[in-house]
Amino acid sequence: MQRRNFLTSAGLLAAGAGVLLTSSCNDNDIDPGKKESSTDGKNLPAGFELDELTVEQLQQGMDSGKYTSAGLVTLYFRRMDELDTSGPKLQAVIERNPDAVKIAEALDGERKAGKKRGPLHGIPVLIKDNIDTGDQMQTTAGSLALVGNKASADSFIAKKLREAGAVIIGKTNLSEWANFRSTQSCSGWSSRGGQTKNPYITDHNPCGSSSGSGVAVSANLCAVAIGTETDGSITCPASVNGIVGIKPTVGLVSRTGIIPISSTQDTAGPMARTVRDAAILLGAIAGTDPADAATAMAQGNLMADYTVFLKTDALKGKRIGIDAKPPGKNPLMIALLKSATDLLRAQGAELVEISYLDQFDKIGDAEFELMQYEFREGVNKYLAASNSPAKSLAQVISFNILNEPKAMPYFKQETLESSEKKGSTDGSEYKDALKKSRDGSRAILDKVIADHQLDAIAGLTMGPACSIDTIYGDRWGDLFLTQPAATSGYPHISVPAGFVYDLPVGFSFFGKAWSEGKLISLAYAFEQAGKHRKVPGFKASFF
Repeated sequence: MQRRNFLTSAGLLAAGAGVLLTSSCNDNDIDPGKKESSTDGKNLPAGFELDELTVEQLQQGMDSGKYTSAGLVTLYFRRMDELDTSGPKLQAVIERNPDAVKIAEALDGERKAGKKRGPLHGIPVLIKDNIDTGDQMQTTAGSLALVGNKASADSFIAKKLREAGAVIIGKTNLSEWANFRSTQSCSGWSSRGGQTKNPYITDHNPCGSSSGSGVAVSANLCAVAIGTETDGSITCPASVNGIVGIKPTVGLVSRTGIIPISSTQDTAGPMARTVRDAAILLGAIAGTDPADAATAMAQGNLMADYTVFLKTDALKGKRIGIDAKPPGKNPLMIALLKSATDLLRAQGAELVEISYLDQFDKIGDAEFELMQYEFREGVNKYLAASNSPAKSLAQVISFNILNEPKAMPYFKQETLESSEKKGSTDGSEYKDALKKSRDGSRAILDKVIADHQLDAIAGLTMGPACSIDTIYGDRWGDLFLTQPAATSGYPHISVPAGFVYDLPVGFSFFGKAWSEGKLISLAYAFEQAGKHRKVPGFKASFF
């Protein structure tokens, strides 16, 4: 099955993996638009003093007394008032933490007393609404069926963030059920949170499923955010919202307390405006967890500080695999890839033409089969132990049918229903899908990396964002580079590469398991040489 056809028919999934074509945004009508510019202070919109400030700059501001953590929280809330709930109404944040200011004040007290927990001390962070927090906020995956679900305890990742001194200021909207509800879904839409909008051109798609996290970071509604990915849910919204997203190796970050799709492919990861900030956040959330068996494999492979890999000359002498086929037929995308590869060569990388993506065409069906089995098993286990009014997938399906005008006003729930019909993961059909999808993907990547002695594989992450379409759903394009790393469980980082018609396009690096450090170093060198991040302008439409 073709990768594009798989994503279209499966509605995939925590994916949102390649939005290039719609009736108003297609391969033949894209124009380069304005030349991209770096964040050198000359292109920043007026009116918000925290625009584009990094974690390090915010720390310096708090250390000098210019800012307090409580003051930062207040400023970000004000930014949400201006852009998220009014103005362009980005609808990136589904719920604010009513205790955020109080938490920040306590951390300010620690700083005054000479205690600083680390680089995230007092830093405001947003997390996706499928991640448990043991506080007053709900965890709903954007679903009305789960409204009222206040977790009894923090997820492992929320606990790690609090221990690091981060202030969780709210939950972000997402493609409902992490885009695993329907075959005709619109990324960034949920029945609880509405439609999240792309901050560059607001009638365009933010991708998903970590839509709110990607938009919030890009629009400066927070310093950094957490997303989750099963296939493309971090890297796709990072690409189309002009930010950095890291999907770690499965097992580097615990999934305990996260509403699941696939135990084989799920992971949480950082979303930030710079590679440095993403590296800082990754160091804070990585760790082993007895409650998540996959993290046992991370022992000896994780780092407390990934900023040690930030080297501007990291591309020198590295062998980078680039697919021999062009990224679709759009000449502007082809030109953008040439610009990116020219930059790699200029930084001393050796580019190696490889052919591997066609082999993933045969994996799409198995991937979707795998996820339906794992989703049914995982979500039933989560709901049964939760404080949600719905205690099973069957009850969620029934709720949506009974409340169809509000729960399903556009697309329906075919994926939930097909998943509910699946049997046990002990069966042969599931085991066959696991072998074809995960094991097959690893075999392909391991072989191409070994045969060509590659340090990483790279390419444009995907095309620019399509238009928002809640009637017909997302229109997938010819190019997306999320599946290989997703199905194998290997790490993947997307970093801004430039613009096509004022819409961001990301550049991806992925490689073998536990190669986060190397990928961060390559992405950092690429970022610093190109400086393609541009502040969004919140344009209403192309016209």
